Amino acid sequence: MCKKILKDIGEEKNFKGSPMKLITESLDNIKCIVEETKHGGKNYFIQGVFMQAETLNRNGRIYPQDTLIRETARYAREAISQKRALGELGHPDGPQINLERVSHVIESLSVDGNNVIGKAKLLGTPYGQIARNFVEEGIKLGVSSRGLGTLKEVGGYYEVQEDFQLAAVDLVAEPSAPDAFVQGIMEGREWIYENGIIKEVAIETWKKQIKKAHSNELESLKLKVFEEFLRKLK
Repeated sequence: MCKKILKDIGEEKNFKGSPMKLITESLDNIKCIVEETKHGGKNYFIQGVFMQAETLNRNGRIYPQDTLIRETARYAREAISQKRALGELGHPDGPQINLERVSHVIESLSVDGNNVIGKAKLLGTPYGQIARNFVEEGIKLGVSSRGLGTLKEVGGYYEVQEDFQLAAVDLVAEPSAPDAFVQGIMEGREWIYENGIIKEVAIETWKKQIKKAHSNELESLKLKVFEEFLRKLK
């Protein structure tokens, strides 16, 4: 299927000429698995529900089961079997994969009732290593599916249409992540980043801000610090 990209935010034209939007959904029912290798190393995996059909999600959208069944099969055939099912750490702005931000590769994707169950391996890339360190520190990760498609309003919600195409499944932080992130900073953990992108002076500044914060502004400051950390990864 040949398409022409209209905008860098991911809007395209389908064969009917309708504009296709970037559609993202996040789920947090994910577990992390650490497996020892025969050579004494470790492999890190995430596994769980990556997408759901026939369920009104937090974005007010519903994916028909037939659409997800078809798209899961296509993605498995065209991307997973070719070892091209890459995902990123964080929320990208468009459908394209930024190789510099790749953190994992999806190894399997299958339909179980209304759920799409996936398993992905965390890679040894810079962003994959950050995700591994999150896992080691006990920070829960979620997944966010990313694709292109059109929406139809149906009685108070939006139905994702049959032209939906899955582009990637990315790793995202749960709302509880800022607490775990801040705890890691205050305990002097080294998982933040080790190759100079985030300088020690930034970490010390964050520590001072958190220590001086009043209780009524602490939660908003935690979120602000966490968002600043994510921006520095871009």
